[in-house]
Amino acid sequence: MDQEVEIISSETRKEKIKNFFINNKNKLISLAIFLLLVLFSFFFYQDYKKANKEELANKYNTAVIEYESGEKSKIINLLKDIIEDKDKTYSPLSFYFLLDNELITSKEEINKYFDLLINEIGLDKENKNLMIFKKGLFNSEFANENELLNILNPLIKSESIWKPHALYLMAEYYLAKKEKQKSKEFLEQLVSLENINEKIKLEAQKRLRSDFSE
Repeated sequence: MDQEVEIISSETRKEKIKNFFINNKNKLISLAIFLLLVLFSFFFYQDYKKANKEELANKYNTAVIEYESGEKSKIINLLKDIIEDKDKTYSPLSFYFLLDNELITSKEEINKYFDLLINEIGLDKENKNLMIFKKGLFNSEFANENELLNILNPLIKSESIWKPHALYLMAEYYLAKKEKQKSKEFLEQLVSLENINEKIKLEAQKRLRSDFSE
């Protein structure tokens, strides 16, 4: 009797499964097609990214190689195009090449590219913080106090490895402005930090002794 019940139950389960597939055939086919499309799109996107990366690498290398002998305006436009592609590797490299070789001099344009690289290309945390510090360093020559603090505050209020550099930059900025008390405050904040680069800490201590000793 138990065996007959078990056989009936088994047949019932099979019938339910069969009916489920029959009743939901269109949905299941649609789901399978959707999953295949997602899988295809993923691999297509990976191939696209790889090809795009190789193209950007070729463009960047061409610009660097042709810099001395090539047409400067063409090289500048090529590097700017790479920046606009928002690639984590070649966009910063292109920007630094333009900046280091003084191929762009407009403060507005330079800061525009800094903001693009900081906010739009998904740099990892410390590379982003390095970019913020470099923006602060660039602007320290002409920015007013509030502008420079607004740039560097994300570092000053963080635990980033670039925090001591930001503090030292602000100290130097105020010292150049003859605002010694503010400069001293930033240096004292720097030397009070733990687990920081010893070289910059020693520089801050020397600055305190040489410029602020009674």
